[in-house]
Amino acid sequence: MDAAESAALTRGRQGALVAPLTEEQQEIRRTLRDLLAERAGPHENRAATATPEGHDPALWAHLSGALGLAGLALPEEYGGVGCGTAELALACEEMGRALAPSPLLATAVLTAPLLLALGTPAQRAELLPRISDGSLTCALAVPGGSLAHALGLTGDNAAGEWSGGGRAGGVQAARTPDGGWRLYGEAAQVIDGHGAGLLLVAAHAGGFARSRTLLFLVRAGADGGPPGLLRTRRATLDLTRTQATVQFRDTAAELLGEEPADVLGALAATGRTAAVMLAAEAVGTAGAALDRTVAHVGSREQFGRPVGSFQAVKHRLADLYVQVEAARSLLYCAAREPGPGPDGGPLALAHALEALRATAGESIQLHGGIGFTWEHEAHLAFKRAASDELLFGPVRRLRARAAERTGLFGEAVA
Repeated sequence: MDAAESAALTRGRQGALVAPLTEEQQEIRRTLRDLLAERAGPHENRAATATPEGHDPALWAHLSGALGLAGLALPEEYGGVGCGTAELALACEEMGRALAPSPLLATAVLTAPLLLALGTPAQRAELLPRISDGSLTCALAVPGGSLAHALGLTGDNAAGEWSGGGRAGGVQAARTPDGGWRLYGEAAQVIDGHGAGLLLVAAHAGGFARSRTLLFLVRAGADGGPPGLLRTRRATLDLTRTQATVQFRDTAAELLGEEPADVLGALAATGRTAAVMLAAEAVGTAGAALDRTVAHVGSREQFGRPVGSFQAVKHRLADLYVQVEAARSLLYCAAREPGPGPDGGPLALAHALEALRATAGESIQLHGGIGFTWEHEAHLAFKRAASDELLFGPVRRLRARAAERTGLFGEAVA
């Protein structure tokens, strides 16, 4: 691929990004890209993942305080910016492009919407402003490593016993004589769970005969949290996405909201929005990997000519370009649906994960010998692709669930 072709491909990608966006959205993307290019490069990211928090606290404080990233989609009455799904998706796309480790997904995408939807006025007034200014990070803890199921991405979250079903296993909640709650059990693969200041825990209450899933607040705090709370950071494939195992041993907790509440419906709605944000991250990561690969094959020479000038390499890059741009188009459509729509998010996520997996794999191949070294940044994208599909997929189940919801092969289901 010669310089003119590389420039044309870059112009095409920029045009595809800029055309559909408003001036405000372009400014969000431009500001984040410039800041992350300066403070979230490969070396900075590796250093950040080695910290006790698993991210750079100073960078997160700047992103939340100066740029309002944590509260981008929260109402202004709680200190948020008041933007919508499309703006948050753009922010996630830029975070994915840089592969910057941060509490954005766990706090702003998975937890804050549930607090906003189900919390009492007092709980919202206490917690959401602290999320908006970045002083409070959160994590959603569901038992059994079943986050995709709990969010309704790969199956009906009203079916199965992912939170324990009132039987042994999962996380159980028991009411105390004074009207409080205590939690018992374990949740694995809790994203950012080892250092979050607030845990939002899905647990079963009421015993087997009258079992129901409820959400509980466990205030961890800087002192480690209440007695009986044990958090262990896990070794993960994707170093930029920290996970923890959280154990509850007669741990004091506070019910989120008031009974009765449509907890499963709120989790499913949060899952549809989270799918859009995860798709945005994946598209950003895939786009950056493709840009990096195009630049590499344009500068690396073999047999006296750039590697990118060989027709086979051009074809491979063209296929990746089409795949990434198709995933981006689906992402933008899903982000603009009101709500967003019931199936736009999971379908966009399925396509984005496929695009990222293909792009990351080809990036390693086309970088040649250096691409196979474990330390090369191409492997960060590959690990993100594999990790996200394990956490939120697999792709075939995302598509199958969307087909069920739309009635593609029969009657539509809830």
